Amino acid sequence: MNTASVSRRNILRTLTLAVAVAGGMTPGPDATASAAPLDPEPGTYLLTIRHLDRTGRPTDAYRTTVTGVSGPGADQVAQPHDASGTVTVRLPEGRYMLESSLTAGGGDGGTDWIVQPRLDLDRDTTVTVDARTTAPVDVRPPASSADFLHAGMFVEVTHGDAVRLANLITSTPHLRVAHLGPDAEPGSVRQWYDAYWTTATTGYALGYTFTGTRALTGLTRRPSPQDLATVRIRGAARPGTTGTASVDLQPSAGPTVGVSRTLATPGAATYLVTPGRGTWDLTFTVPGAPGAADNRYTADGVAVRAGGTTTHTFDNAVFGPELTARHGVVRDGDTLTVDVPLLADGDGHVPSSPPYDTASTTLYRDGVRVATRSGMPGHAEFAVPPGRAAYRLTSTVTRQGAPGTATRVTASWTFTSATTTGPTPVPVSVVRFSPPLGPTGTAVADTVFRVPVTVRGAAADGRTHALSVSVSTDGGVSWTRLPVERGAVTIRNPRAGTGVSLRADLTDVAGNTLTQTVVDAYHTR
Repeated sequence: MNTASVSRRNILRTLTLAVAVAGGMTPGPDATASAAPLDPEPGTYLLTIRHLDRTGRPTDAYRTTVTGVSGPGADQVAQPHDASGTVTVRLPEGRYMLESSLTAGGGDGGTDWIVQPRLDLDRDTTVTVDARTTAPVDVRPPASSADFLHAGMFVEVTHGDAVRLANLITSTPHLRVAHLGPDAEPGSVRQWYDAYWTTATTGYALGYTFTGTRALTGLTRRPSPQDLATVRIRGAARPGTTGTASVDLQPSAGPTVGVSRTLATPGAATYLVTPGRGTWDLTFTVPGAPGAADNRYTADGVAVRAGGTTTHTFDNAVFGPELTARHGVVRDGDTLTVDVPLLADGDGHVPSSPPYDTASTTLYRDGVRVATRSGMPGHAEFAVPPGRAAYRLTSTVTRQGAPGTATRVTASWTFTSATTTGPTPVPVSVVRFSPPLGPTGTAVADTVFRVPVTVRGAAADGRTHALSVSVSTDGGVSWTRLPVERGAVTIRNPRAGTGVSLRADLTDVAGNTLTQTVVDAYHTR
């Protein structure tokens, strides 16, 4: 599996960063070569930190951060360093978090990360950071042939209203960790560990979370295949073409690192992930043409279960309007805002920068054109006269290219709307067509083909009064109406190389209507 290093959406809510890489450690920009001034100051105390390596000897291969949590020192962050291994810094009284990473054997021996979530500085204090107290982090996938990519460990400390975070990112599996100091308050220490491994065919994303009074001292997890969930990511390409996309995977919740890899399209990537880490976020990016922005799709909060398989297909037909997690059209006072992506892919993923040739949205009030807007497909804003009126809103996007791209998508809605006192959804709907297409947006020619039909928006969940679907095999010149039975229509696919177009006519229970057309929704092969 061709895998890059760290996800572009990698570190969240990071306050301090310690990086451990094979070959050594680089002090951060705030590190100092010697201790801070030791002259007595009212309300301050000396904090002396001794650093010992795995042999018990003083070491200068460390990076230590002391972060104020509460009290007079709440805003303090110190990264003192001295080559002797012992450093003293003067700080205001208060609650602190201390974390220190020590490099063993010039980096070849890995890293020791020691975290003291609770350091109450109310007198001159000496702390010993001792690598001999650490225990291994031994988290491995079931495939013994898997190669380690990288991992991230995060500790979040809460005291009152204050929250502080420390983290360590490592590119070696040789990590040892330990808690230092007294217990903190119950539930005030949260910890995350995410590790990524890969084989030639499969990636592993192993994530674990912990909550308690202490930081971890060691961690061992050896999940079996039955403990893991499968996330399969399919990338499409137009018929007769190939390409390269990128895939990002990371946990949805908490601070994290993720994993990125390239994917030849059409193609697929498979990850085995830990369900206990919660839901997962996917990002699929298609490089744009020269001078154009990349087109990015996201699927956030993907639920998984042990032993189950979840599949997301990106950038495949049928492309069309989508209303998931959005109202589509909103009236605020006498402003109508349109936000109905017209080129969501077959799985309903909304593109960030879909390729297209022309796009326009036109609004009519009581049969009179208000205005036409061009630009991003399905996005527009209109100022309308006050009062109640009947509206027709039509949005269209066109694009050329290889079969399977949906060469023209149009949605036209009618509704009645009046001046509002705040943002108010306008009752609009869309229809989704979800046939089981191949990774090039095609279906087998000369076969009977079932196309599922789903209503989204105002007419969903039993609020549809009437729905009809029609099919065209001549680019929308002529149409044949099909019965919608058990949530689908049945099409007799034409000969190979033919584009199949789909149209829906819908009326909701309140009388609002939709006419939606997708020309070249899919092609036959």
